[in-house]
Amino acid sequence: MFLVSETPYTKRLKIVLQSNIFYILCFIIIAIWCLTNYTVLQKDSIYNQDNTQFTMTITDYNFDGNKLSLDLKGQENLVGTYYISTKEELNNLQEQIKYGVEVELEGELKKPLNNTIPYAFNYQKYLLNKDIHYTLSISKITIKKEANFFYQIKNWVNQRITKIDSSGYMKAFILGDKNLILDDTYSNYQKIGITHLFALSGMHIGLFSAILLSLFKKFKDQIKYPIVIIILISYGFLVGYPSSILRCLTFFTLNTLNKLFNLKISSIKVLFLTIFVILLGNYHLLTDVGFIYSISSVGGLLLSTEFIKSDSKLLQALKLSIIAFFFTLPISLSNFYEVNIFSIIYNIFYIPYVSMIVYPLALISFICPFIIHIFNLSITLLEWSSSILNNITLGNLYLSFNQIEIIIYYTILLLAIIKKKYILFSLLFILIIIDLQLPYFDSKAYIYFLDIGQGDSSLIISPYHKDVIMIDTGGIVSYSKEEWMKRESEYMVSDNVITLLKALGIKKINLLVLSHGDADHAKEVTNILEEINIACVKINNGDLSNYEKIAVDNIKECNYQPHNLDLSYLNYKDYHDENGNSLLSYLQIYNTKIISFGDATKEAENDIIKKYDLSNTDIIKLSHHGSKTSSSYEYLKEVNPKIAIISSGRNNRFNHPSQETIDNLNKLQIPYLNTQQSGTIEFIISKNGYQRKIYAP
Repeated sequence: MFLVSETPYTKRLKIVLQSNIFYILCFIIIAIWCLTNYTVLQKDSIYNQDNTQFTMTITDYNFDGNKLSLDLKGQENLVGTYYISTKEELNNLQEQIKYGVEVELEGELKKPLNNTIPYAFNYQKYLLNKDIHYTLSISKITIKKEANFFYQIKNWVNQRITKIDSSGYMKAFILGDKNLILDDTYSNYQKIGITHLFALSGMHIGLFSAILLSLFKKFKDQIKYPIVIIILISYGFLVGYPSSILRCLTFFTLNTLNKLFNLKISSIKVLFLTIFVILLGNYHLLTDVGFIYSISSVGGLLLSTEFIKSDSKLLQALKLSIIAFFFTLPISLSNFYEVNIFSIIYNIFYIPYVSMIVYPLALISFICPFIIHIFNLSITLLEWSSSILNNITLGNLYLSFNQIEIIIYYTILLLAIIKKKYILFSLLFILIIIDLQLPYFDSKAYIYFLDIGQGDSSLIISPYHKDVIMIDTGGIVSYSKEEWMKRESEYMVSDNVITLLKALGIKKINLLVLSHGDADHAKEVTNILEEINIACVKINNGDLSNYEKIAVDNIKECNYQPHNLDLSYLNYKDYHDENGNSLLSYLQIYNTKIISFGDATKEAENDIIKKYDLSNTDIIKLSHHGSKTSSSYEYLKEVNPKIAIISSGRNNRFNHPSQETIDNLNKLQIPYLNTQQSGTIEFIISKNGYQRKIYAP
């Protein structure tokens, strides 16, 4: 490589950049900078909810059925959603909505919600980390100005990709947009631990820069490298500068300067400078998962060069995969609560396959569309193999790591690498095993009344983790739509429930109780079954609904008797009505008594209090979401609960809970919580009673 002649300035710069004190100062500066911005300098929104008109630039967009999602840049960034009324309007918008187009919007600003189910994705926090304080529910879109030159290039690339490839993979590899890859297919990649191959990263930039450097190899270094850097920066703009690309571009630029000026800075120090420069420009990336993943994996590989070295290419690839796995494991477990241990093996084969075959074919197909069939063949093999490996569930690990565990984990890992005491890797396995076993020493029971919108779902974990019981699954009632309105990625209310189960280390539900077969109580059976094993199902004695049929076709029916808690069903009459025949579940955990009656009617509830003594129940989940068809004054007076729980959706079209039910509760001075305001409601039950915790929106 051509070296810039050394000057007194570069000599002094070299001394500074090689000094450890310099990096200590950088660390102190960036720590103070981030802390100050996250506390003292935290910005408030320039908007308030009275604002209804906005002039914005579209930086990203996605059509999904009748739903248009927009990322919007203006005085303050927003994310917007617009629901399309007709097929004609959809066609018009698809012609008009492009990257960089300036639009005038009318709509309502809404505060994004916290995650109301523990461990679920926190959309509010995610947006605030991007300085986005509101979402915009759009009622009108007017095109004001066409895109500028740079955005027009991006639009041309996007249109060309769309014409060439309908699978969405080329768009993922070139523009970093994975929206067109089918959810089920992407889920397979996620479960076997290879989704990082579809996110634009250092691997893609490394290959792209290698191609560029070979194209310009006849140029002098002082010309070649600046050209490549300019092209890479332009590409970064094209893909919207995701954090992993920003890391890679900054590292490549700094490392190039390091070589050109012969500064002799170690790669790990160049990485530290990369972090310093990026966080000075955008402190929010400190909490960006993609950025943390990128830094952890690259940092781990740079620290482990001695460990990775091997005469055998296969052994070297295995060691590389092991290091990447261990350095990113806590990030996966603290954000997604799931890893596949076999991904260490899978990545040995998938990384070279994607980087050396699939990704280059995507680039070549973009330039020479006539080879798209070869690219599609490579994708078919990718999908086929991932679907087979997805059926191997033995390596799936469900677990969550807290901050203390993360600190302990990385301390052990760094000691093992830096001190070359690789036997310390065994301590990491011990730490994971201890974490997996801790719930089995917990004498407390846990009940979650889950916020799943307009529906019912409860999760019960018995003492010592002996039993996991779910009462109802929730589900959104769907209505018939025209074909063009149907979405590829329909929202499943149980997705967040599945995340909770994985975070709690739950791989099996011992008993699923379906109170009755209505969609808002039983529809999510299929989605949960795809992720979590369900050993046994209990249904009522009425006619089977479609969702109950799915349950009994896939799950064994049995009268499961749980450990460490009493569960009984109080039904004794047939009311010839789906709601009336709801399973009437009565639980006792230690001295705490809980009632959950599905959508039971007043008639069924009143019959029960005549037959059984249910007085002085501790916790009662009100039947039928607090509807006036349930929870009569007489029933509530007899049961006399210490607290009542209402499971109902925000702004639901049934106006649940009814005012009549609320009046009955107030007259009897029964305290109550509604998932609309309180989110998920958790009860922690011990021999001494119970404690309550809410996860408010």
